[in-house]
Amino acid sequence: MKIIIQNRSNQPLYQQIKDQIKQAIMTNALEEGERLPTIRALANDLHVSVLTTKKAYAELEAEGFITTRVGKGSYVAPENLELLIESKRKMVEGKLLAACRMARQLGIEKSALHEMLDLLFEEEDER
Repeated sequence: MKIIIQNRSNQPLYQQIKDQIKQAIMTNALEEGERLPTIRALANDLHVSVLTTKKAYAELEAEGFITTRVGKGSYVAPENLELLIESKRKMVEGKLLAACRMARQLGIEKSALHEMLDLLFEEEDER
């Protein structure tokens, strides 16, 4: 598992860690049941505080992406299809929101934006 921390990012370090682990789980780069590095080992590898990695793991567990067994470690949770679909939708909604905001700033009408999206889907289908 490769995690890249960007110190210049506006996003907190724990959020960067959490998002990259979540992305790895959603793309099956990390598979169900796979053991994650210990909180301390990951903190050492990334040169961040143990509290930072602990917070990332705690949020991933609260969201149902990982499970932690005392004395055993943290593992990728069994796939929860509903959770996975909702997380993917949320990710796409975030990108679409950014596109909508940019379109408004550039004076692009809603109908033109819909046409662009339809065209992009058609082009992707042709590939």
